Amino acid sequence: MSSPYSANEWLQLNLQQQGLLTPADSVSKAVEQLSYVQIDSINVVERAHHHVLFNRISDYQTSMLDSAMAKSEIFEYWSHAAAYLPIEDFRFSLWQKQQLKQGGKHWFEPNHKVMREVKAKIAAEGPLKASHFGNTSKAATTGWWDWKPAKRALEQLFMHGDLMVAQRDKFQKVYDLTERVLPSHIDMQLPDDTEFARYLIYRYLIAHGFGTVQQMVYLRKKIKPSIVKTLNELCLAGEVARFTESGLEYFYLPHQQVLTSVPDRVWLLNPFDNLVIQRQRLNQLFGFNYQIEVYVPAAKRQFGYYSLPILWRDRFIGRVDVKAERKQSVLLLQKLTIEEGAFSTSATSSELEEFIAAFRLAVDDYAEFNKCDEWELVETNLFSDLLVNKVR
Repeated sequence: MSSPYSANEWLQLNLQQQGLLTPADSVSKAVEQLSYVQIDSINVVERAHHHVLFNRISDYQTSMLDSAMAKSEIFEYWSHAAAYLPIEDFRFSLWQKQQLKQGGKHWFEPNHKVMREVKAKIAAEGPLKASHFGNTSKAATTGWWDWKPAKRALEQLFMHGDLMVAQRDKFQKVYDLTERVLPSHIDMQLPDDTEFARYLIYRYLIAHGFGTVQQMVYLRKKIKPSIVKTLNELCLAGEVARFTESGLEYFYLPHQQVLTSVPDRVWLLNPFDNLVIQRQRLNQLFGFNYQIEVYVPAAKRQFGYYSLPILWRDRFIGRVDVKAERKQSVLLLQKLTIEEGAFSTSATSSELEEFIAAFRLAVDDYAEFNKCDEWELVETNLFSDLLVNKVR
């Protein structure tokens, strides 16, 4: 079947469904639209989950996420990674929990004796962090994979569904029994494979507008046969439609429409943002080859430790490595790299000026979000006039 939209309209639909064109009015609505928000611990600037929400909620404050957790509007669990999810989706987390309880492996082999002891301690004493448990292992630790037994047990109990994260204390998880955290009205019926497949399909298509099977099963390979079968059934029923482009089969919801135009704006996106986290998809759709270089040795980095993709209108125009010098209240743009060919040789001075104005505004807002009074551009391959800007 041929595509009902042009390539630019599909990108516009994608940005619309990603919540970038029309701000949400709450954390719960933003998370529901995205289906999840990934949690990450890197804090050279404000953490990833807050950054993702900052780009989608007007006047976002980090306390808003804590409030949503406290009111049980969202919960923590595993999507393709650690994430905040809509509380209405809780029953669909039971599918993975059941898989793990039946012998599936997350990170470690479960130590059921320690798990029973840890759970009993929380049952008796109330919410606890990993730091409340002593390290009984005599083995020397060499990294995060050498977690002390109690911490491993906490994570296994969390992944199995016996514990939930009640809150975060300075980013440390505070665990409690699930029955003491989860609202009583939440549906606890275990979904079968077909229900879980439908959930993943609809969540993906609502969040992105369209996608392939491979994109829908991202890091969830076991469910792929059910996804394929269910998609075919949904297409026959007319609930989902498909088209082929560049040899790839895409699926979409027929009732979704392009409702909002793309503004003349720059977004500085987080490396873990929902729009960019699937790097292959990002390259296929936007022609932007992006890699976070946190895990790349310093000598081999091309763009910097924590480079943010720069989206201007509906084009990825470059990336900028950022670091918040919190004591000095300065946001460092350590390296701004504009993509080769981003501006053609025939580009008018007004086009360049429009980008620079939109970029400066985005950096002003991002610096303020990071509680920085000014920002400084240290290195760039273009636009060296963007050196310092006071924001307050």
